[in-house]
Amino acid sequence: MLNWNDIIRYAMEGNPVPDHRVEKTEAEWLQLLTPEEFRITRQKGTEASYSGALCHLYEPGIYACICCDSALFEARLKFDSGTGWPSFTHPIQDNAVKYEMDRSLAQVRVEVMCNTCDSHLGHVFPDGPEPMGLRYCINSVAIQLTAL
Repeated sequence: MLNWNDIIRYAMEGNPVPDHRVEKTEAEWLQLLTPEEFRITRQKGTEASYSGALCHLYEPGIYACICCDSALFEARLKFDSGTGWPSFTHPIQDNAVKYEMDRSLAQVRVEVMCNTCDSHLGHVFPDGPEPMGLRYCINSVAIQLTAL
């Protein structure tokens, strides 16, 4: 399982290779996504806390990328972080997401993206539950719950 040191290493030195890649032009993404999905996933936006439809949903299944349908998180790994965004302890597999240092605000954070299509998902923080201690804070708009 990943830990915070692994996340920082990936963000600084390079990410694991994805199983496959999906690449589209901006025009193609605009055709496929709603304006809000495009703003968040392609332009690195953030939805308002507690506004996402998936924030308080705890049904079984797999959370997949809204852009490319790649599996990202298992529903059983979701927890209530009290932050207002869906939170997970770790991705479904180590190469499902990729990491980049985000210096867009006054603080340095680690951005989480779909490793298949580079969709912005949210951020990861080192304040999650044990044993990994990670909190993947994900925009509801960036993911969809699919049945097992």
